[in-house]
Amino acid sequence: MSAYKTLDDLGTIRGQRALVRVDFNLPVIDGKVTDTTRIERAAPTVRELTGRGARVILMSHRGRPKGKVDPALTLEHILPAVSAILSPVGFASDCIGQETLKIVEKLNDGDILLLENTRFHRGEEDNDPSFAKALAALGDFYVNDAFSVAHRANSSTEAIAHLLPSYAGRAMAAELSGLARALDQPERPLVALVGGAKVSSKIDLLNNLVTKADALVIGGGMANTFLAALGHDVGASLCEHDLSEVALEIATHAQDIGCDILLPTDVVVAETLEQNVPAQTIPLSEIAASDKIFDVGPQTIALISQRLERAKTVIWNGPLGAFEVQPFDAGTCAVARHVAMLTQAGRVVSVAGGGDTVAALNHAGVGHQFSYISTAGGAFLEWLEGNTLPAVKALEESE
Repeated sequence: MSAYKTLDDLGTIRGQRALVRVDFNLPVIDGKVTDTTRIERAAPTVRELTGRGARVILMSHRGRPKGKVDPALTLEHILPAVSAILSPVGFASDCIGQETLKIVEKLNDGDILLLENTRFHRGEEDNDPSFAKALAALGDFYVNDAFSVAHRANSSTEAIAHLLPSYAGRAMAAELSGLARALDQPERPLVALVGGAKVSSKIDLLNNLVTKADALVIGGGMANTFLAALGHDVGASLCEHDLSEVALEIATHAQDIGCDILLPTDVVVAETLEQNVPAQTIPLSEIAASDKIFDVGPQTIALISQRLERAKTVIWNGPLGAFEVQPFDAGTCAVARHVAMLTQAGRVVSVAGGGDTVAALNHAGVGHQFSYISTAGGAFLEWLEGNTLPAVKALEESE
């Protein structure tokens, strides 16, 4: 049982003001929203609340205006896209204050209002209690449906949850449930796949995963740092030699607590990262001084696949190679399709997240075939690192 309340815990809400934190930090090009995924993810919560007669007030940030009004970052730009998905949506040119309160007071049951960018006020990112109080004055209860900003202690995500009865929205609850199923109470064996360019950006993540996973597969540029630390020549490949000691500590700790680390045994190399350049698949022992590693080889793919066959849970963050450039997408695509096949067969629970990871899985054509894909970015990484997410903690502590 979760420690936070969800929409299932709400009583009669007809006529009540639901203050809903969403993440509508959407890409806009030439005045048009180019990706409406986040609106679509928030839609079930909004529709459920309006269907039950609540007056829904949407809060979001957009961009980094640094506490000042920036016309380029107004949420009015995204209003047509929001209205197209959620039916007519009103707009308030500020997110707090008497004028906004007057607009809220005129809402009818089932109406939806979008407030202006919360980050136009410095109090938002400062998690300022007085700003949170001004926001809370607009609602009777609070719903957080923005897991993607759950790692930020802002007024609209953290402080406000201590001022109003607070609930997790449907998207937030689904994300937390999916993640808990993968890392907090996983079916074992648990295999974690971690890739990407640098060890330096994922030290905390790796340290946490070795304590949770039965096997840790390391690919991408970060594998080179581990290989070099273990005495292998990686030629001219991207490698953080100054982190050799850190890599060795992680590998040693994993060995001590029974987490197997799988590193590439063969690799795909070339002299430059360009489309369809001459590439060779070679064992580690044959890497030349001018070679750069851009992908894992078929022998490594086979070893990973064998390990996946025994898995019950798979967590993935980061591509295994330079998947944006062919032919260096082969390793990532092969492993992604294998995990997808196992997922669709009901043999594993699979969770993946991080911007490059989602792009890689979509490139492999399996973006919708994992158990759960997190688009949360920073919040997903914080969760993988084992950190407390301030907005989730606030929901759990709410009366």
